Amino acid sequence: MTALKKDLQALRKSLVSLTQQTEKIAMQSVIKSLRSLTQQTEKIAKTLDKLEKSISKAPAKAAPKKRTAAKKPAAKKAKKAKKKVTATDTVLSIIKRSKKGVDTATLRKKTGYDRNKIQVIIYRLKKQGKIKNAARGVYVNA
Repeated sequence: MTALKKDLQALRKSLVSLTQQTEKIAMQSVIKSLRSLTQQTEKIAKTLDKLEKSISKAPAKAAPKKRTAAKKPAAKKAKKAKKKVTATDTVLSIIKRSKKGVDTATLRKKTGYDRNKIQVIIYRLKKQGKIKNAARGVYVNA
């Protein structure tokens, strides 16, 4: 029995030493890989430094000129440019033409705008002081 115990203890010691050797080899492999990565990052850093120096030393190049089409001679004064008629202008002109005032239903019929758009335009014109209420829902020129 004692011989068996001695053999078992010897096996344990050899097993421990094998695992320690395996761990040592694995650690050495990791260290070797880390050294290689460190060298590669140092090379990249040096290359970047060289590029930054060359960029700072190089004179700034002027932007290439854009080619433009030959300018046409200015035409004689054009007739008055037509002013773009807005929805607000349309509603205001309808209200100005009416002496007794215009309600929102009439504005919707004459312009074709939806109810919300008419309400927004009326609100804006009232704020600007261009129209006022003659009665509830009826608007006249201010």
